[in-house]
Amino acid sequence: MSPAPTLHAENLVRRFGGVTAVDGVSFEVYPGEVVGLLGPNGAGKTTILRMLAGILRPHSGSVLVAGIDMAADPLAAKPKLGFLSGDTQLYQRLSPVEVLEYFGRLYEVPEAALRSRIESILDDLDMREFARRACGTLSAGQRQRANIARAFLHQPELLILDEPTNALDVLSGQFIIQAIRRERSAGRAVLFSTHVMGEAEYLCDRILLLHRGRIVDAGTLAELLERTGCANLTDAFLKHVGAEAA
Repeated sequence: MSPAPTLHAENLVRRFGGVTAVDGVSFEVYPGEVVGLLGPNGAGKTTILRMLAGILRPHSGSVLVAGIDMAADPLAAKPKLGFLSGDTQLYQRLSPVEVLEYFGRLYEVPEAALRSRIESILDDLDMREFARRACGTLSAGQRQRANIARAFLHQPELLILDEPTNALDVLSGQFIIQAIRRERSAGRAVLFSTHVMGEAEYLCDRILLLHRGRIVDAGTLAELLERTGCANLTDAFLKHVGAEAA
């Protein structure tokens, strides 16, 4: 028997004034799977992720996280996910360790388990060098690692990450990519958005191509390339965009 999806999105629609930013988007993410949501800036990626995380309410459609309806019972659904947005901020006067302690207690992680989890995640993301410095003094890469640590801390069933490696150097980006792969190996479902096609080719089990608020194709990398007759993901996406514009 196939496992139930950790995330089920059904016919999501979101408008801003007279503009439909997301137009009938449906998909699922399963345990132990990394799914990439790809598209150019303005395609609707961030709006979709915010609806999935319960930050924005869709005008129609539904979101189930671990079988829990986000609209009907958000207090039960939200602890099941870890969310990293493109504009997530840290408490500037706290250190990364203090941020993790604070959020761990908000998620009611038992104190002994929280200590152990913080120690583990500091090693996983190579954060010990700056773990006790004020967040306001950290570099962009260090802040992003701290934000990833906060999202991963309570070991949620679902991770929703909005361009987690955006504007990072190669080393910091690689730490985050490896952390995502560890979470997949642990059986968690991961959905992340990006406009970096090579990153998706390297990391994703399945890929959703988004354009003008709609999914224009979805599948494994091999399936997308076979359907379009292209040699790489960039060309496959451009072929879809060109076909729609024609």
